[in-house]
Amino acid sequence: MNWKAQLRVSDLDLQERLEVTCRRCGHVHFLTPFVILRQGKELGFLHLDEVEARTRCKARGCGGRVRLAKRRPGETSGFVGGMP
Repeated sequence: MNWKAQLRVSDLDLQERLEVTCRRCGHVHFLTPFVILRQGKELGFLHLDEVEARTRCKARGCGGRVRLAKRRPGETSGFVGGMP
């Protein structure tokens, strides 16, 4: 069981952005729980893995399966240290 099977759409903050990456073409867009709930209140009970299974790529003519990822707060940076 992974984090997508444990979290429901209603557990997330309405403004939290989920990164949606197409497995076929690599197109990336963002999805918020607010947008999901706007399509229907009953979708708030779905787990994120179910949302991932229902969501398709928005790129023109693709329609491929996607992968959901939560964005980490703050900036990320590469390793700055070095060997002595």
